[in-house]
Amino acid sequence: MKKGWFSEIGNLWPGMVQSLQVNEVLLDEKSELQSIQVLDTKHHGRALILDGVIQCTGFDEFSYQEMISFLPLCSHPNPRKVLIIGGGDGGVAREVVKHPGVQEVVQVEIDQGVVDASKKHLPNMSCGFDHPKMTLHIEDGFAYMGQHHQEFDVIITDSSDPEGPAESLFGEKYFELMKSALRPGGIVCSQGETVWTCMHLVHKMVSDCSRHFPSTAYAYASVPTYPTGQIGFVLGSLDPKIDFRDPSKVFTSEEMEKMDLKYYNENVHRAAFALPTFVQKKLSPFLKK
Repeated sequence: MKKGWFSEIGNLWPGMVQSLQVNEVLLDEKSELQSIQVLDTKHHGRALILDGVIQCTGFDEFSYQEMISFLPLCSHPNPRKVLIIGGGDGGVAREVVKHPGVQEVVQVEIDQGVVDASKKHLPNMSCGFDHPKMTLHIEDGFAYMGQHHQEFDVIITDSSDPEGPAESLFGEKYFELMKSALRPGGIVCSQGETVWTCMHLVHKMVSDCSRHFPSTAYAYASVPTYPTGQIGFVLGSLDPKIDFRDPSKVFTSEEMEKMDLKYYNENVHRAAFALPTFVQKKLSPFLKK
């Protein structure tokens, strides 16, 4: 914070900075795992900051939450039981419970402090925790995964960057654990950074995913608040015949209106997998359908 502005300076995007003008600091504390801030900003609404890195803002959080949720959910023919790892702000839970095929959602978040901060200051997101489909556990997602086998249809990993508490969620072992926790034909979707500043991480994640999933894909969405204005998603399916570009579930305009979808639709789903040439060349050895 300096002269009423918050600036995000991260190791993963050297030479770049994202700044938000701040009206008020609503929360500034440390949990056992990380620093937690909630800021009321002039243009972007309320912003959640973990260890100095912007996680979400009221201005554009819906684009990320909808895409990380509905890309895998609408690719699976029958996503009855879903596991969310991370996502302590509640935004992904809010979106996942909207899907008419989802019957049960289990969420594992490592930091109670993030959940408490979101319930107090981000009610439009944390409302996801209150849905009757939801069960929330406060524990380590990596450890939880190792205790559950062939239980979930879809696993969504809404993690912060691979530094601090989320570091274990970016390695090959994690993809192996997710595979063992999936039912036959299951799908995973993980926060996949951005190709503009983190191509080395994207390359490794897609490569690691492809070692355990016969169908692997990379997609991206526009989120103006995030570095470079984009965020990616690494997807894998145990079904070798799946084509992520062709959604299994297509919503009518009435259904989308009822679910209050602001970003995701069928065309956006298909377009998310259309990669620029330089990305395609880098990732093509690992992309399967």
